[in-house]
Amino acid sequence: MNASTEPGGVSEHTADLTVVDVEVGGRPGCTVHIEGGRIVSVETTAVGSSPRGTDVLDGGGGALLPGLHDHHIHLFSLAARDHSVLCGPPSVQDRSALALTLATAMGDLERDAAPSTWLRGYGYDESVTGPLTADLLDDLLGEHRWRPVRIQHRSGHQWVVNRSGLEALGLAWATPSAPGVEIGADDRPTGALYGADTVFRRGLPGELPSLAATSDRLSRYGVTGVTDATASNGPEELAAFEGAVADGELHQSVLMLGGALPERTGGPVSTGAVKLMLEDRQLPALDTLVASIRAAGRRGAALHVVTRESLVLAAAALSMAGGGPHRIEHASVAPPEVIDLLRPLPVTVVTQPGFIAEHGDRYRRDVDRADQEWLYRLRAWDRAGIPLAGSSDAPFGQPDPWSAMSSAVTRRTALGHQIGRGERLTPERALNLFLGHPTDPGGSVRTVAAGSPADLCLLALPWREARTELGRHLVRATIRAGRIVYLAVP
Repeated sequence: MNASTEPGGVSEHTADLTVVDVEVGGRPGCTVHIEGGRIVSVETTAVGSSPRGTDVLDGGGGALLPGLHDHHIHLFSLAARDHSVLCGPPSVQDRSALALTLATAMGDLERDAAPSTWLRGYGYDESVTGPLTADLLDDLLGEHRWRPVRIQHRSGHQWVVNRSGLEALGLAWATPSAPGVEIGADDRPTGALYGADTVFRRGLPGELPSLAATSDRLSRYGVTGVTDATASNGPEELAAFEGAVADGELHQSVLMLGGALPERTGGPVSTGAVKLMLEDRQLPALDTLVASIRAAGRRGAALHVVTRESLVLAAAALSMAGGGPHRIEHASVAPPEVIDLLRPLPVTVVTQPGFIAEHGDRYRRDVDRADQEWLYRLRAWDRAGIPLAGSSDAPFGQPDPWSAMSSAVTRRTALGHQIGRGERLTPERALNLFLGHPTDPGGSVRTVAAGSPADLCLLALPWREARTELGRHLVRATIRAGRIVYLAVP
């Protein structure tokens, strides 16, 4: 390798690139020439010579794939998690462990942060100490209750803040202008907030974290593009993504879902479907949802759907609204009769196969047994002819697409139990879940071919070997727009 790249690091070199001795589409011994960020030729030849001034990457016979695309992720939340405290399983199992975790984190903050700095926790589960409230949180915090604290539920759709946090947000007492604030019997907020991104943005301006470390992490997995599916995405996030690309801290291309977004097409940051949340605590009326889908217009709608009830509602609304193509995000519980409702509709399902491995043991404990075989289905969508794409939903899942692929193949939980054996995929089909075009998830897969963007993932092994051990250790190099953004240590 003679490119100006440090092992395990990122190259700023912008010269043309030739990748030699790689397997492309099952053909060994290929040479791939890249100019101006695009593939100009794929030759089945010996290494041969490369054009003068071109950097050369020796592929060592490994498979060269299109770069992986995570079709549903939350980048800023994932970046923020690096500065947050885990407040739930597996490391926090009970009340005393949670109190100790908070006390330790508070000690660290008091040494390094201003009194107004929030403590941010994540991953809380009711199994720790029941439903969390502001008062319970203050009891756990003890002498530290004066510092504002917010803890996110493991689902990602609820936050609980303590009394100091409510005061900092201007929510010490409920007001009609504070939707999503749960009110207790004493007419005071309980501390539970739903759909709180707007509340936090208003109360905590300028909080968006750096994406540099998160982007580097994704590059190590071979990820060259993502769809950010945060419902509250707006002009501030768009500007932040564009700035991160311009500053060189974000290597992946980004397709943004959301609401009030200006149209962006082409380029490293673009905008897509309107995100609509179907939360079971307060499902929208059918006619209201139909109107929202129609209002999305040519952008299409991306419907957040978790339970069978919300999936039935989504199917009915999509059938009445027309238009499309649309997206169903998650489809966590999908019994056969609901899949039949979706079969004739212009809709793609974007699901999280990794959740079986990551959360499957909790599902076996908490999910109704009648629903367990319908969890995060895969082959059923293929059999129904409904386009299917894969994603991580990070930070609510691990942002490792290889782990998700492995889970799709085995359907095994962390403890080795199998959920939905009939939903298993071949390694090739599991890989293809992450090779779709950003704007056409579940459609035709991207290929390594002349004229295609040079967004590539180089494996250390040929595919016939790699397919038997799907894992992030396989990624030897990641190339984005013709530039090496990750090169593994030999």
